[in-house]
Amino acid sequence: MTLIIGDQAPNFELVNQFGETVSLADFKGEKPVVLVFYPLSFSGICTGELCEIRDNFAKFESENVELLAISVDSKFVQKQFAEHEGYKFSVLADFWPHGAVAKDYGVFIEEAGIANRATFVINTDGVLVAKFITAPGQARSLGEYDRALASL
Repeated sequence: MTLIIGDQAPNFELVNQFGETVSLADFKGEKPVVLVFYPLSFSGICTGELCEIRDNFAKFESENVELLAISVDSKFVQKQFAEHEGYKFSVLADFWPHGAVAKDYGVFIEEAGIANRATFVINTDGVLVAKFITAPGQARSLGEYDRALASL
């Protein structure tokens, strides 16, 4: 499934690093959401990207955006990863069924069993207003987030 700008974002329920259930529907009508899919916790590029977001988190807060990072790792791995790196945003486990949310968003790499690096910006109506996806092995730039947030 390939999502295009203007599509309704698929709803999901996943657990975060604290074991709390987080649903995309929780934010509908309340605040925009930025979904940040990444392959694996504790890997080089992924850690670098999320630490850059952590260090520039004020730009997301100033836009009143809910940032949700998602990988196929378990909630136990996500807890250790978030604590180790000091993330103040939810890190969600798309662990079981394995990669189901990444599949719904069209970014699951079947042969590797992981999500690609992909970002989706969803407005308060639950509509996809921006997205960017990188080739495997390539990091996203912070500037891409600035351009995506401008679409809100």
